[in-house]
Amino acid sequence: MAPAWRKATRSGGNGGSCVEVADNLADVVLVRDTKDRDGGTLQFDPSAWRSFVTFAKHH
Repeated sequence: MAPAWRKATRSGGNGGSCVEVADNLADVVLVRDTKDRDGGTLQFDPSAWRSFVTFAKHH
């Protein structure tokens, strides 16, 4: 399955200073820079990504 990339709705008009996430894959969450989409990706275990998102929402 190909990654379905999306960026946060709150990233709005900040000049592209945000990341995109592909979390539609079964065993990995991918993260990339919107300004350099071909510059590589970070990979996270889905449970680690959920923990990060939960932490970020509360801090």
